[in-house]
Amino acid sequence: MSRPAVKVWARTLLVALLLAGSALALREFRRTQDAADLPSAPAKKQDFLVLVKCRGELSAQRSVQLIAPRDVPDLQIIWLAPPGSMVKAGQTVIKFDPSKSQQDLKEKQAALRQAQASVDQQEAQSRNTAEQDKLDLAKAKYDVERARLEASKQAIVSVIEGQESAIDLGLAEEKLKVQQAATALHKASDSAKMASLVRLRDEAKNQVELTEKRLTLMEVTTPLEGVISYLANTSQGWMNSQPYKVGDHAVPGIALAEIPDMATLQMESKVEEVDRGRIKLDDTVLIHVDAFPENVISAKLTSISPLTEQSFNEWPPTRTFRAFALIEKPDSRLRPGMNAGADIVETKLPGAISIPAKALFTIKGKPSIYTKRNGQYVPVEVRVKARNPDEIAVEGIAPGTLVALAEPIQEKK
Repeated sequence: MSRPAVKVWARTLLVALLLAGSALALREFRRTQDAADLPSAPAKKQDFLVLVKCRGELSAQRSVQLIAPRDVPDLQIIWLAPPGSMVKAGQTVIKFDPSKSQQDLKEKQAALRQAQASVDQQEAQSRNTAEQDKLDLAKAKYDVERARLEASKQAIVSVIEGQESAIDLGLAEEKLKVQQAATALHKASDSAKMASLVRLRDEAKNQVELTEKRLTLMEVTTPLEGVISYLANTSQGWMNSQPYKVGDHAVPGIALAEIPDMATLQMESKVEEVDRGRIKLDDTVLIHVDAFPENVISAKLTSISPLTEQSFNEWPPTRTFRAFALIEKPDSRLRPGMNAGADIVETKLPGAISIPAKALFTIKGKPSIYTKRNGQYVPVEVRVKARNPDEIAVEGIAPGTLVALAEPIQEKK
């Protein structure tokens, strides 16, 4: 073999050796890195809760609507309690413009005073008429008695004078009848006038009382403690509706605001149809409010809707049940409408070994984990007792065992 051929062969062999060594070094480096860099977590021994996870929002079992006064026309809002603020029972939360009612009250009070003056005047006039009638009646009776006395002298006077006395007696008696009729007429007339004036006065008094009552309705108070939220004002159409604000006009009798009873705050969850058979009343519910993720609120499942609700927001359509869990002591920061997650506890496994869900792998068709031994990750077969989306209860490993959260790279043989 010539010298140039030997050199070529030597270079080729050297390059092959370098490539083989690099491949071996790279494989060892990757194996070492995998053994060193895989994320891991310890297996924990604790009470394992088998959960049915669902989503929903907070709601109140009981709420009170604040209604605009029914008998007050032309209502205009001049003040509102801040939306979303906490209000106490008896606190004023809505005020309407009282200027028109105040002006109406002054006019009605003036009309009442005038009506009362007319009644007083009629009473005085009736008394005067009654006294005059009494005097005239007494005079007519006196004239009758005098004429009767003169007529009784017929036996001792002339015939002509006796007849004149009889005629005078008849005239006096007729005048007495006329006076009696006039007296009765005056009395009936005065009674009718008085009744009419009293009716007008009572109507004016009722108008004053009605206006005074309307003034008391210019401020709306809340009957309970809670968080106030204002309803939509649809007077400009549904497309332009927005919550009531200062300056808006309100229709008498319409609902303006709503105050939920915070003592009846509950978690309203949507439970998937396949999970309905796993839950029951009085199950413990762990509530995670999105606004306060650091707090876990414990509640009890109080009711489940008997029928499903179908939703077409996604395809294929889903069917869910509504589950309600009452919060016994709600946090003062909680509000109806807040989004939250609910973990309904199906069962409890005391003292179970739990690992993260992503630490479980299937090796040769069997559930297994990877644990580190002598610097290498080796598979260990386990038995699954229960599953949650984030955790799994297993048997076959000791508490504190470090389990890999990612599958090591397998060497090709």
